[in-house]
Amino acid sequence: MYIRFGGKMNNRVTGSAIKRLRTKSGMTQRQLGEQIGVGDKAISRWECGRGFPEITLLEPLSFALGVSVSELISGSNASNENKSANMLKSRFYVCPKCGNILFAAGEASVSCCGINLVFEKAQSATDEYGISIEYSDGELYVSTNHPMTKACHVSFMAAVSADRVQLVRLYPEGDASARFRREGVRDIYVYCKCHGLFRTSALKAKK
Repeated sequence: MYIRFGGKMNNRVTGSAIKRLRTKSGMTQRQLGEQIGVGDKAISRWECGRGFPEITLLEPLSFALGVSVSELISGSNASNENKSANMLKSRFYVCPKCGNILFAAGEASVSCCGINLVFEKAQSATDEYGISIEYSDGELYVSTNHPMTKACHVSFMAAVSADRVQLVRLYPEGDASARFRREGVRDIYVYCKCHGLFRTSALKAKK
């Protein structure tokens, strides 16, 4: 894999971005290091601008921090606080008549089939729900052991980052799984027509 950067790498700019994003995520230097396979001293060096992550670590580091590689390097837009543009604030709506799936990047008035829809409030997914997230080769593989019957099944899965929403529609008697491009993904959503919307962190992904 080849990575090409448009700008100059700046240890202090990238180090500052790493520290800001790590702190915002509530991770210690050790916890971040464990996610990408380095020690907390390496994280400390980067944050202080005394070193720079190896090229091979940039993708897993950006994934752990929930931004793109280019954002991590440049330090720009690494923490998008614009409510109207930040997809992490997305709301999902499901029409009970036709099953149409809609989303808005924030508060909105949404209707379908003549019905005013209320956004689905996401519940925190527990181990009992059986959502599994694995990553390899730049992709996230999401699956669940939930039954896929006509009466009760997972109808969609979505992967959300600060600048995009990836959504996969699922159908009864099919596989309860989906693949997503992993770069920048922070949240995974799984919607069951019987039990509602569940959310879990993509940072729990297993390699």
